[in-house]
Amino acid sequence: MKNLYLDINVLQTVPSSNINRDDTGTPKTAIYGGVTRSRVSSQSWKRVMRQAFMTDSEGAEWLNSHRTKHAAKLLAGRIKKLSNGLSDEEALEKALEAFNTTKVKPKKDKKTGEYLTGALLQLSNGQLDKLAHYVLSHDELDTKEIKETLMEKSSLDLALFGRMVADDPELNVDAASQVAHAISTHAIVPEYDFYTAIDDDKEDSQAGSAMMGTLAYNSSTLYRYANVNINELMHNLGSTELTIEGVKLFVKEFMLTMPTGKENTFANKTLPQYVMITLREDTPVNLVSAFEEPVKSNHGYVEESIERLEKEYSDTLKLVEQPIYTGVLTTKQSNLNQVANTEELLDQVAKFVSEKVVDDENVNG
Repeated sequence: MKNLYLDINVLQTVPSSNINRDDTGTPKTAIYGGVTRSRVSSQSWKRVMRQAFMTDSEGAEWLNSHRTKHAAKLLAGRIKKLSNGLSDEEALEKALEAFNTTKVKPKKDKKTGEYLTGALLQLSNGQLDKLAHYVLSHDELDTKEIKETLMEKSSLDLALFGRMVADDPELNVDAASQVAHAISTHAIVPEYDFYTAIDDDKEDSQAGSAMMGTLAYNSSTLYRYANVNINELMHNLGSTELTIEGVKLFVKEFMLTMPTGKENTFANKTLPQYVMITLREDTPVNLVSAFEEPVKSNHGYVEESIERLEKEYSDTLKLVEQPIYTGVLTTKQSNLNQVANTEELLDQVAKFVSEKVVDDENVNG
């Protein structure tokens, strides 16, 4: 099948906030174009997207997974549920036997007594259920068959974001998506809020506050970018129908989710002011170079950021093929193919992906 890549470019203003902080509690930053930018890590955005997939699942097996060290406990629970009266200890023994056939060998934690994997291991509900059925239906467990079971029935987040298993690389899943760290289109100045808290029940004669501190924050207009390799996603999910639905969910949740750091303190939840989707057959293209020279403005950054982004999009067409689809959803104005609302954008994306995938399948028999 021909390559097919989906690019999603988002511009989103974020007020005073600290949605993704470093080990000192300070909002993450990056140097780009010689100036300090606000930064939000890709991992923090993927985390809230994973949670959103599960919220939207309505019990759908392919949208639920676990990234955990408690894999043995999860599998034991499924084995016990499917068995005819196995005890907790017997179910755990079978679960450990299954994992021990691979190089992922849970070890007993000295403090809790629970069997934990050495690192976080991501497993879909479908994989856990299928592995439980396999364990109960085989007296002797085969390493190859166990690993094959753990490579099937991927959840959407596992198919999109991949799985790395250092202890047993045969269980690795190549990610179908790449998510960039979001950065501001302009330079930012870190700010600090000095705060105090008063004891409601202190004596009138007592002066001063009960506590005080400082909280770092900034505000920004973020450029966010991600892509999806449609063919790789189809390979990981094993279904054309799920791939199309998965692309729609990916676009929707990338648009609408936001990391939750300090959200109660700042009430900073916003929606994008601009979303551009492209479908390309040659290569994914991150358009962050539109902002290598930081946007400078005394009346806001969004409109100039949109102009910069659309110019960069047009300029890159000198170097790459014309996308087979471009759609823009914005609260402002666009010179490209502007759609009316989120539903229309998702429907158009699904239509073009479906037509392209079906055409390629027909060509290849």
